[in-house]
Amino acid sequence: MKTSFKPMSFDHCEGVMNIYNFYIENSLAAYPEKIMPHEYFEKFMEHTKGFPAYTIFVEDEIAGFCFLKAYNPHSTFKETAEITYFIKEGFTGKGIGKLALEKLEEEARKMGIRYILASISSENAQSLSFHKKHGFSQCGRFGKIITKGGVQFDIIWMQKNL
Repeated sequence: MKTSFKPMSFDHCEGVMNIYNFYIENSLAAYPEKIMPHEYFEKFMEHTKGFPAYTIFVEDEIAGFCFLKAYNPHSTFKETAEITYFIKEGFTGKGIGKLALEKLEEEARKMGIRYILASISSENAQSLSFHKKHGFSQCGRFGKIITKGGVQFDIIWMQKNL
């Protein structure tokens, strides 16, 4: 399985948004309640300006996306970034998430980022387990602050020090 990372661009909008919308409709991993229009992709591009953002390909198929973004816009937080990645259904459990994490960690180090934060639904056991397995530890928990599809749940923040 040949996996490659290409800088995220507007050419990838449809594939990236299809993946994101799948998670919006079928899980509590993505926080919006309703699918997002393709125009929302502009927000991804805006939030990741100056940070690594990639579309993940397996052969010629978009299999996911990943990026870092500023945790906080103030320069005093310049060593901290927030990570996001979503892997297309059918491609999870094949090591793509691990490759994405490694790629973003490498880029983060080059930028002088020392801390990576992940915001994770308390209902997303797979993501919590993945992050713990790859060196993240829980650093915060906001109890019952989100309700989606009638389910109220926590947001768990995990941190990895590079």
